[in-house]
Amino acid sequence: MRLNQSSQDNRDRLTATSTRRSEGEQRGVLLASLLMFLIGWGGLLYLVISTRPRIGGEIWLFFMLLQIAVTGTAIPILRLFSQRLTPVNEPAPLGGVIVRRGVWIGIIVVTSAWLMIPRYMSLPIMLILILLFVVIEVFMRNRELANER
Repeated sequence: MRLNQSSQDNRDRLTATSTRRSEGEQRGVLLASLLMFLIGWGGLLYLVISTRPRIGGEIWLFFMLLQIAVTGTAIPILRLFSQRLTPVNEPAPLGGVIVRRGVWIGIIVVTSAWLMIPRYMSLPIMLILILLFVVIEVFMRNRELANER
């Protein structure tokens, strides 16, 4: 009886430790996304207000800041969706998965903006682009889940 009680106590401690670690990781992810949000949108605002539109370093800086801004904006939204849509008996995705999904969204937006310059962007191309990244993410997540089990 005493052995069962001590093993249950150990399991409870491990669960509490992993919950605290997960909460700390989520706070770090949210802090990083806030920093990315501020740097990205602030940099874009400064770039648009203070520079002339030229092909050169400004356009690459624009794409880089757009990637940072969109990723920083998407991470808290993705975290909220993952918390709300994950079943109760399954663990929520880790912070790295949420960050990766935010980066995918940023890449889609930057690629779309880049394709709009020569006017190549159309609805079918956008849907194919989104489908491509969704398929890649599904394969990566399935592989991660198989390794976790």
